[in-house]
Amino acid sequence: MSSKRKPLRWSSTAERVSAASRDLDLTETALRRWVKQAEADRTHGSTGLTTVEREELARLRRENRELRTEREILKKAAAFFAKYQQ
Repeated sequence: MSSKRKPLRWSSTAERVSAASRDLDLTETALRRWVKQAEADRTHGSTGLTTVEREELARLRRENRELRTEREILKKAAAFFAKYQQ
């Protein structure tokens, strides 16, 4: 069983997340985030982004950042060569 599944299952049956987080030695924020993410995964994204969607979004943002950087480099190179061709 993954380290996150046990707390998720336990917290869903706990009366209060704060009590569950103390018992599991987690912050409330971390436990709430895990529960919310598990709910999104369980409902296939109808309650938020699934884990797969979050991973894809992070990958696309990283790729977008790289492409912007490359474009800036190419713009500077084009300006440099245009300057010396005249």
